[in-house]
Amino acid sequence: MVPLWMLPVAIACGNSFILKPSERDPGASVLLAEWFSEAGLPDGVFNVLQGDATAVNGLIDHPDVKAISFVGSTPIARHVATSSTERGKRVQALGGAKNHMIVLPDADLELAADAAVSAGYGSAGERCMAISVVVAVDPVGDELVDAIVERAKALVITDGRDSTADMGPLVTATHRDRVRSYVDLGVDEGATLVLDGRDIVVDGRPDGFWLGPCLFDHVTTEMRIWSEEIFGPVLAVVRVSTYDEAVELVERSPFGNGVALFTRDGGAARRFQQQVEAGMVGINVPIPVPVSYHSFGGWGASLFGDTKAHGTEGVHFYTRAKTVTARWADPATRGPDLGFPRNT
Repeated sequence: MVPLWMLPVAIACGNSFILKPSERDPGASVLLAEWFSEAGLPDGVFNVLQGDATAVNGLIDHPDVKAISFVGSTPIARHVATSSTERGKRVQALGGAKNHMIVLPDADLELAADAAVSAGYGSAGERCMAISVVVAVDPVGDELVDAIVERAKALVITDGRDSTADMGPLVTATHRDRVRSYVDLGVDEGATLVLDGRDIVVDGRPDGFWLGPCLFDHVTTEMRIWSEEIFGPVLAVVRVSTYDEAVELVERSPFGNGVALFTRDGGAARRFQQQVEAGMVGINVPIPVPVSYHSFGGWGASLFGDTKAHGTEGVHFYTRAKTVTARWADPATRGPDLGFPRNT
């Protein structure tokens, strides 16, 4: 999915494109290249380069590579942006996130609970637009947490090739252990682990990288499970007293990727979408990534470079403006003119 934010726009604008996929998930890129070849795309227009950081730095250093697009963690995004800029390349580097979802007392709590589970545990939480933090504005906390637990317990965790699956395994054993360590950390930090998915057993798949849905309540902003990107099926609930406190909490995070507000109050929604510091804002929409020709990307530590992905900003990124000034002079007007040029 992610390469298709950039690849079609780049090729449509007349560029050749080199895709360096994650070394943890190399297969899909090869399949994509095969499909493009079968469709008749000329050789050399779309290329796949497998590798690790050496391959990344090689692309950044190569003089024939004019622009770099990246999606990944904030530290790597910052490195890609800094290194590319130093070499005179244009760059769009989409980094990490800690997306918050604020639930006001007037919200439809059934809708909000559905959204929290869908956006928090979909793709096993391994997507940059996953909801990581639910901000419950008093007095909805207890009812909202109960509704999330009820839905999360009903999720089917199994092999993603099974049509009944709601959530599959994490991408690698190393990453599963890293996410699990954050669950351990949250317990140590004093948060209430309402739903514990660490000991999940999936029938017939004993070697899978499994971690079930985990839900923390009574999380505070001093805890690392609030401040750091976990990138897994771990959802944190923070309780606040007012709307203003909720917005202040969101803006305390260094990330500014996506944020959502659940409410029935149109005035609160308008105030929120104008006030909040984030690149993508949802009103009763938990994952506010626009469709079709709209550009998207975050603010703060979620985006490096000044151009977002896809849409019109993607076209601007993969093209360069050229200004041509021409004149076909009438012989009668010839002669020196030391004044400023005029369009007459």
